[in-house]
Amino acid sequence: MSAQSKSGPAPAPETAQYVFNQTMLRIKDPARSLSFYQDVLGMTLLKRFDFPEMKFSLYFMAYVRPEDEPVPSGEMESAAYVFRQKATLELTHNWGTESDADFAGYHNGNSDPRGFGHIGISVPDVYAACRRFEELGVAFMKGPDDGKMKGLAFIKDPDGYWIEILSAASLATMIINA
Repeated sequence: MSAQSKSGPAPAPETAQYVFNQTMLRIKDPARSLSFYQDVLGMTLLKRFDFPEMKFSLYFMAYVRPEDEPVPSGEMESAAYVFRQKATLELTHNWGTESDADFAGYHNGNSDPRGFGHIGISVPDVYAACRRFEELGVAFMKGPDDGKMKGLAFIKDPDGYWIEILSAASLATMIINA
């Protein structure tokens, strides 16, 4: 693989204030998923939106620390705050799936037919993060020394979605030297 220093023409000026805001994952059980993303991965729940008429809830997670930038308290202000953040994770829960024994779960995109693959979390030390994940009983798809690409791992969330665990410096070195 060769690295390219230029990625093409400059973006259209009209897109200068566009922000990649969210990736949505459907979840079966919000209690399990919120615990995983908050307690295991250290994300912050920015806001929950409930839609009783349509029987679903949205949970917006991010690596935003409220002590650095507090989430506003007003309904309109807090919603606007969520939708201007970069790289949030929108967890969508359709009510009732958590207690439905016949609910088979959602397609994670990595079995056939393939589609969505994974989200990625950059950590300072992949090996330290993976030791912690092992202690917490997190399911792995790939350990950091498995396969040809060393120093990165894939874990699974409670719904089976893959999460790549990477170190920015290590992955950059690996890709540039490939």
